[in-house]
Amino acid sequence: MAAPAPSRPLYVLIGNLVGALALAVFLFAVFTVFHQYFLTGFNQPEILLLEAGGVVLVAYLVSRAVTLATNAVLARRGAGSRVHAVRLFLNLLIAVGAVLALFRLAGVSIESIFLGSALAGIVLGLAAQTVLANVFAGLLLVVADPFRPGDRIAIVSGTYGALAPSYPHEMLYPSYSGTVADVGLIYTVLHLDTGGTAEVPNSVVLGSMVLARIPGVARSVRVRMTFPLSVGVPAVEAALPEIDATLPRTSPLTPLPRLEVADLSAATWDGVVVVWTTAPDETSVRDSVLRLVLGKVSGVARSA
Repeated sequence: MAAPAPSRPLYVLIGNLVGALALAVFLFAVFTVFHQYFLTGFNQPEILLLEAGGVVLVAYLVSRAVTLATNAVLARRGAGSRVHAVRLFLNLLIAVGAVLALFRLAGVSIESIFLGSALAGIVLGLAAQTVLANVFAGLLLVVADPFRPGDRIAIVSGTYGALAPSYPHEMLYPSYSGTVADVGLIYTVLHLDTGGTAEVPNSVVLGSMVLARIPGVARSVRVRMTFPLSVGVPAVEAALPEIDATLPRTSPLTPLPRLEVADLSAATWDGVVVVWTTAPDETSVRDSVLRLVLGKVSGVARSA
């Protein structure tokens, strides 16, 4: 038996909102137009209580409509595990609207509440600035969907410090790579390749460069080394076949390891061995390259 087709989010939203709107129009007519027919025998507190119940019921139906539509949208995009974050935020907005409507119904001036608590609102707003930034960033990450739980990514961000080595190296990016575990309302949870779990604030993720690590697709790793002038370029290039055998290519189209001369001084020269690999850990790749090159050039350096 074929699985049922997923519901269209727009149809789900409109269908449920029409019901909520119809109920709201009916309640409005009962309480404002035909109250002399339907509300005979009720005193003012009882009518106020009935009106408050109507507001809560309409808010519940609107919340249900938005929740079902949100579930449908994220389910169609394969992001069902992250629906709780969006649902919580949207339901919070609906609840705030319902509370304001209840205040208005009770005769409390909303303007006086806002004006009277302006200073407190400013203080709370400044205190919650970081939290709200993470919440909105989390919503944007869910909507934009740049990655999903289970994806391997690397986050390049200057927020957590760049490396400043004293020895000449290739450009080192302050990246943190791992597998996405969850995108929450405040944090993006990352299982790091080096072990452990990192909870990165969503605002940091949104402002970072995110590199997608596609499984099985080779990427370049550059290993820079310094040699004395007594060690010639051919001596280092002699290690390239062994490097190719140690780090086999996954496809005939994958480039062969190569040597680039990066710098030259009065006594030394810098070379960069470029290899292509699908290994998730670049540290092990660099270790293998350095060991193989060291084994080839050590005899040349001693004889010189």
